[in-house]
Amino acid sequence: MSLRRLRLKTRVLAVTVVSANVAGNFFLSLGLRHRAPAGLSAPLSWLEALASPWVLLGVSALALWMLSRLALLSWADLSWVVPVTASGYALTALAGRLLLGEQISPLRWAGILLITLGALLVRTTAIRTTRPGRSAEGRR
Repeated sequence: MSLRRLRLKTRVLAVTVVSANVAGNFFLSLGLRHRAPAGLSAPLSWLEALASPWVLLGVSALALWMLSRLALLSWADLSWVVPVTASGYALTALAGRLLLGEQISPLRWAGILLITLGALLVRTTAIRTTRPGRSAEGRR
């Protein structure tokens, strides 16, 4: 596979991972906010929450997130994937603020800024630093 194709494939999948993570967490939060103030204290309330369309949509998006992340980790370095996809934390906080009306303290915004800067720094590095098919055990 050419380097150009690998970069494109990786970027598309990284965007999918981040988007599915943000959407999944947003929809889970939205669905569970419609629960009674008592929350999920009884087993029946857990089943009712799972039947919520928003919760089902959130769980589906998080399943897509997990499968996309697994695929991404199959060819990209862990040390690249985790920081780059961490930009989803910043987008999730932004969605909470703009769409759910959550209040975010200045200290939390500072943490989000640091995560975002770290993701931008890592994005400029190589996607893969090991040769394909070479595991950690093979190097010992």
